[in-house]
Amino acid sequence: MVNNTNLSRYSGSLPPLENADRKIIGGPLYECNTVLSLLAQGESVIKPWTRKCISDLKKYNLDHSDVLELLNCALTTGIFKGSEWCIAKPGGAWAACDSYQVFRHEWVEYAHKNMQFEYYVKFAIGKSGNLILTVSCHLSEDR
Repeated sequence: MVNNTNLSRYSGSLPPLENADRKIIGGPLYECNTVLSLLAQGESVIKPWTRKCISDLKKYNLDHSDVLELLNCALTTGIFKGSEWCIAKPGGAWAACDSYQVFRHEWVEYAHKNMQFEYYVKFAIGKSGNLILTVSCHLSEDR
């Protein structure tokens, strides 16, 4: 059974089937200033939404402040990669998401230097406009 619930602020047509094309033409769906204003409210607006996202945050030892920083970087210096419909689990609700490629310098203890890492982040603004549903937040090697 296909769930026709849209949890995101974007109100376009949902895909007819879970395995249908999920790409949303155009975009980004969410205006940069709108997202940045929401992020300015702090970590409480971040909601990891998928199991994969939650798992990746644990894997890379990222907390809400890291996600907040990555999303800020995505909107200020990141590269927009596209928009698509996402679901948290089969048969679950949908969210229309924007995805970005982000480059961030991080200190690597074992190398004793700063190194550049490539991340991918995917998010939606929740229907109420008060939350950012984080769908993906991982290094490029996990694509």
